[in-house]
Amino acid sequence: MRKGAVLITVLATSLVTAQAQSSASKPASSSVPQAGTPNSGRPPVQTKTREEYKAYQAAVANAQNPEAMEKAADDFATKFPNSDVRVLLYRAAMSSYQNAGNPDKMMNMGLKVLSIDKDDPEALIGIAEILEERTGPTDLDRQQRSEQVVEYASHALKTLDTDLAVPAGTSPDRVEAYKKYLRSTALAIIGTIYYKQEHFAEAETKLRDAMETDAANPDPVVVLRLALAMDQQKKYSDALEQANRAVELTEEGTDLGRMARNERDRLVVQAGGSGAAATSAPSANQSAPQSNAPSNQASPGSDSAPSH
Repeated sequence: MRKGAVLITVLATSLVTAQAQSSASKPASSSVPQAGTPNSGRPPVQTKTREEYKAYQAAVANAQNPEAMEKAADDFATKFPNSDVRVLLYRAAMSSYQNAGNPDKMMNMGLKVLSIDKDDPEALIGIAEILEERTGPTDLDRQQRSEQVVEYASHALKTLDTDLAVPAGTSPDRVEAYKKYLRSTALAIIGTIYYKQEHFAEAETKLRDAMETDAANPDPVVVLRLALAMDQQKKYSDALEQANRAVELTEEGTDLGRMARNERDRLVVQAGGSGAAATSAPSANQSAPQSNAPSNQASPGSDSAPSH
């Protein structure tokens, strides 16, 4: 997912304890599907029996160890092949592999999620981002990959309000915060593909939409990409405004920080009307910053247990 942003934690670990205490006080026979969480678009995902609930808790406890989390998810899916919470466990494995910097395994877990729910927006966005980052200018299948990325991300935008699985007991505010993050990420992915295709006006629109969707958590990568897209269109003053913002959001000694400062310095010259120091626009395929560090954004279900 997006990296470098000042991210918010959507679910607190206390949710696990609270739901465990609530469930422990109820017999399994009292378990019925609850009405959908406000704004969730679908009923919250939950276990149906005490045995399933305990197995879920045991499985999700492995969330910090990707290999163990994957095995636990597989074992759970074998034991409870019709369980609704399989999606949450495989998403937890997907996030765990992402944090470990293993995109291949992350994609595998995302595909397992989609084999259960083809409309799951988190898995769609996760896979789209991996494909986007792996699509280079010399790839023979770059057009096909680009179209696939846009298809995944666009589908996620359509299903985000109707198919995002969240555990029972998740507060509507936390659901909405995570949906903002996912929506912003999907828009940024599409904008980056447009930038790589040199469709700079379309890239500008999508990247700006991404920033406005989650305005409280600006991602410096997206901000810098927006500056580059406007630079390519010779909108130097507007581009400089975004480059300055990217500088404010990054540290000078980092790769992203150096890119932001180089772009700002170039745009200072261009906006001032002089072409002496920096007349060459950045390459679309070489200058769009990439996001390779793991995200700190928590997914509903990645560290919490649904009630039964």
